[in-house]
Order: sequence, then C-alpha cells, then structure tokens
Amino acid sequence: MTGLVVLAVLLLIAGSLVVSSVKIIGQAEVMVIERLGRFHRLARSGLNILIPFVERPRSIDVRYFEADPLGVKKITAGSTTRIDLREQVLNFPSQPVITKDNVTIDIDAVLYYRVADPQKATYAIQNLPYALETLTRTTLRNIVGDIELDQTLASRDMINKRMREVIEDASIGWGVDVTRVELQSIEPPRDIQQSMELVMRAERERRAAVTGAEASKRAAILESEGQREAQVRKAEGEREAAILRAQGLAEARLAMANAESEAIRQITASLPEGQAAMYLLGLKYLEALPTLAQGKGATIFLPAEASGVMGAIGGIRELLRSAGGATAAPAPVSPRPAYTPPAVRSLHPADSDSGDAGSAASER
Repeated sequence: MTGLVVLAVLLLIAGSLVVSSVKIIGQAEVMVIERLGRFHRLARSGLNILIPFVERPRSIDVRYFEADPLGVKKITAGSTTRIDLREQVLNFPSQPVITKDNVTIDIDAVLYYRVADPQKATYAIQNLPYALETLTRTTLRNIVGDIELDQTLASRDMINKRMREVIEDASIGWGVDVTRVELQSIEPPRDIQQSMELVMRAERERRAAVTGAEASKRAAILESEGQREAQVRKAEGEREAAILRAQGLAEARLAMANAESEAIRQITASLPEGQAAMYLLGLKYLEALPTLAQGKGATIFLPAEASGVMGAIGGIRELLRSAGGATAAPAPVSPRPAYTPPAVRSLHPADSDSGDAGSAASER
C-alpha cells in the first residue's frame, strides 16, 4: 500500500515536471526563458522544452481595459509569461487637462503599440503598460497646455502627431514601437459648451445674414446692370430711329428742293428774262397774307405797300398776257390808282365817342 502511494506521488511529480518543462507557444507569441536567473533565450512559437529547475519563463505585467455587464469600464492588471507580438491597444480613462487659456477639459486618448524587442520590453522597463500610460498622460498635458481651447478642438491631428513623436522617442529604449496615438474625445465643461453653442449660433446667424446681404447685393447689381443695358439699348434704338428720321427728312427735303428747282426752272423758261424773280416775290407775298390774318384780334390796315403789291400783280398779269401769245388781244388795263395814305384811327377817347365817320379805318 505504501508502495502505491509512493508511486502515485512519483507519477504526480513526474507529470508536473513534464508539464512545466514542455511549453507550446502560439503564433505571434514569444516567451523569455531565463537559466539560473539570467536571460538565456527566446522561446518562439511551437514546441519548446525547458530544463526543470534550471530554466523558467519570465513573466511581465499587462493591463486590460474592459467593461463589465453594466457598462462600467475598468482596468484589469495582471501578469503573463507570454509576450504578444501583435499590435496592442492601450486604452485608459479620460483625464483632466488645463489649456493655455486656463480651461479644464477632459481628454480620452488611446495608444497603439507593438512589442518589437521582447528582451528590452521585459528587462528595460518594470511595467510597460503603466509606463506607456503615464508617458501618454504627461505628454498630453504638456502639448495641450501650450495651446488654447479653440486650437485644441480644431487641431487633433497636430496633437496626435506630436504625441506620437514624443512617446516614440521616449519609448524607443523599451523595445516598443508606437504606431498611433489618437484622441477619442475632448469634453469641455458644461458652461463652456453652452458658451460655444451660443457662439456657434451667433456665427451661423452672421453667416446667414452675410449670405443674405451678398444675395441682395448681387440681385441689386444684376438689376442695375439690366436697367443699364435696357437704357443703352433704348438709347441705341432711339438713336437709330432719329438717324432714320433725319435721313427720311433729308431725302424728303432733297426731293422737294429738286421739285422746286425744277418748277423754278420751268417758270424761268416760260417767262421773259428777268421777270421770274418778280413773279416769285409776288406769289410769296400773296401766300403770306392769309397767315398774317390768322392771329386772334389781328387787324391789317390796307393798303399795306399797296402800290408795290398792285404793281407786282399788274406786272404778273402783263407777263401772263405776253406769255399767252401775240395773237391775243390786249386787255384794257385799268389805271393804277393813286396812292392814298391809310386812315389813322384816333386813339383819344373823345374822338372815339364823337363817331366821326371820316376817321374810321377799313378792316379786313
């Protein structure tokens, strides 16, 4: 019975030794193997056998950011002997940061890194995740403290780039390759958010007013340009119409002048030499008499140059008779009446009331 117990104990010890000596490492994982407390080698993926009591794997610290079933996020810290060579995400809760203009904001950042040298990640830093988190926090405070709130909200890419450069330079001796640093959220205080909303609303109203003013200005410009073009075209039309009217009047006057010239030429040809001017003068004089009598209250006292007129008329008659032919018998010519001065109407009231018939003037 005692032998069976001893055998069972030996089998248990042998099994535990086999389990602790045989390590199967997965893909993209390594294990740091120490021999007698010193670094010996890296156990790669596959089957690896360790010498019992001489070789043992070295463990490192890890941190996990996870949420419970109620949605509460928490950080879980632990240790493991297997180093994951894949790109890992280091997420930590938001932290308060003071900007250059003394505004406290909460910034939630996330860090992407990859273990490039497992030996350095194990021996160069005591707690790699905590060191990266602390470095990220301090770097974020330094960068945001040099810029104002508005620039912080509008310069996420610049902040991400500067943080990555600073963290990568500091962690290069830890065997870590920092791939990306991102700001997940930036939350200003509630009163600052309300002020920003008011500013944003005022800015949008200003843009709307400016857009409306520009539209009105553009409409007014287009309307004035349309009116100007209409006036220009109207002026051009009136100018062309005036030119056409002037050309028509010029052509009409030219035609009338040609006709009158032809009439004068025929009259001159039909009358004796030197009599055409007298004929035309008398004709114009007779044509002007009705025009002179058309005015309201116009009074013409005859004879008005009667001797000259009668002489011109007599001359015209003689010319017509002489032009009528030599065979026609001459008509008797009444003797030209002697020129009698026109009677003058007295303007004195007594003379008007006396009714003297000798002072009355003939009116036509």
